[in-house]
Amino acid sequence: MLVALAIALISLPVLAWQGPPKAPERMERGEGPYQRLILRGGTVITGEGAPPQGPVDIVIENDRIIQIVSVGNPGVPIIESRRPEARQGDKEIDVAGHYIMPGFIDMHAHIGGSAEGIPAEYVLKLWLGHGITTIREPGSFNGLDWVKWHQQQGRDNRIAAPRIVAYVGFGQGWDEPIYGPEQAREWVRYIKQQGAQGIKFFGASRKVMEAALDEANKQGLGTMMHHAQLNVMSMNALDSARLGLTSMEHWYGLPEALFEDKRIQDYPAHYNYNNEQHRFEEAGRLWQQSAEQGSAKWNAVRDELIELDFTINPTLTIYEASRDLMRERQAIWHDDYTLPRLWEFFEPSRYAHGSYWFDWTTDNEIAWKDNYQKWMRFLKDYHANGGRITVGSDAGYIYKIYGFAYIRELELLREAGLNALEVIHAATLAGAEALQLDGQIGSVALGKKADLVIVKENPLANFKVLYGTGHFKLDDNNQPMRTEGVKYTIKDGIVYDAQQLLEDVRAIVAEEKSAQ
Repeated sequence: MLVALAIALISLPVLAWQGPPKAPERMERGEGPYQRLILRGGTVITGEGAPPQGPVDIVIENDRIIQIVSVGNPGVPIIESRRPEARQGDKEIDVAGHYIMPGFIDMHAHIGGSAEGIPAEYVLKLWLGHGITTIREPGSFNGLDWVKWHQQQGRDNRIAAPRIVAYVGFGQGWDEPIYGPEQAREWVRYIKQQGAQGIKFFGASRKVMEAALDEANKQGLGTMMHHAQLNVMSMNALDSARLGLTSMEHWYGLPEALFEDKRIQDYPAHYNYNNEQHRFEEAGRLWQQSAEQGSAKWNAVRDELIELDFTINPTLTIYEASRDLMRERQAIWHDDYTLPRLWEFFEPSRYAHGSYWFDWTTDNEIAWKDNYQKWMRFLKDYHANGGRITVGSDAGYIYKIYGFAYIRELELLREAGLNALEVIHAATLAGAEALQLDGQIGSVALGKKADLVIVKENPLANFKVLYGTGHFKLDDNNQPMRTEGVKYTIKDGIVYDAQQLLEDVRAIVAEEKSAQ
């Protein structure tokens, strides 16, 4: 969601980095990793599309799953003779009645966005507290060195953090703008040497994009793109996919690829891109200008993108305030989990990106509701025909809070028509495949790393049980109550108490409020 300042020929600014914060001698949260860890009696949802199975015991040795053993049937005692035998020194956790899933992957997760001074600890613990064990950092706008420091500290388990896959905004880190193909190739090689794992594009001339994407693929770098409206006429999502782009963010560029009677979006005469309300008003009318489902144009674009193995990372959640501003402003987690400085950034401003509530009307919201309906129909159709859909949140903008926004994205994919198992697949194995990490993470399978989410309630019946604030309902005594949320997040074989992580976040928020 970073404002598309990266028009064709400018470099993205990098915030000055004052050096690494002091890391603790050992991480302050989490237990392990253990030489041998056994999870006893849970129900597993593998992420590979299989239905739930349980009770099972899962044996983990040195961060690798070595056994998944069915130990009985629901509603009757465990068959003890089937259970893997514990050895001296083993760590055993009783997860009877709980559900075990692969760790979630957030494919659009800014550690540092446009709001200044957001503590990394706040962001990282919110992610882990919601079961997110891997994130793709799109752009590294606080600077690649800053992201790499947190990446390494998390890898060494010196801080509580998900696995970080670091992408860099195109042109970032250079003093000179990129004008031509050779410069583009040189920059791609440079950023590879600096340790980037991928590139986020916003748009550039066709020759520059062609060279940059070709070089990125040669260098083994991942690629993602926010097709900014300033450049999309010359390169829509299908154009960039043909040139080798591997994934698109949001939906910009996709309706333009589906235009039948025009090449340029029909903007009103008063439109100015730098007016954020203009920008988002007209974005909410874009899908209605595209081809209809089932048309020759719709099917041709869908089929070619699937043939190109193109990943769509829709981030439905980040635009949700456009169709219901009051809902997002009044979300129950804001009181305890939203930093005051982040709330201030969200509030209407003609200077801040994504704070476009200058005069947001009923008609604006209705237009966006219509926009969502057609957008969701394409996602459902794309997925049903074999296309890859992943889960990303883009939190830190537009009243969206880290972790909470990710769970909301799961709910929105259900609204789009994916069934619950398909949503879990999108949140886990599909993301791992897109990152080319599916040999290591993304499913509960023999030989894979112990990246897991454990929750007491059945998430397939209700994704709301994954929220840090739990699910609101009546208990057996007719009293209102909230479920717990994620109980354990296991990353690299280290067991995190998700509720303790969320308690830490609440303390960070409370401290900032008390200092005001």
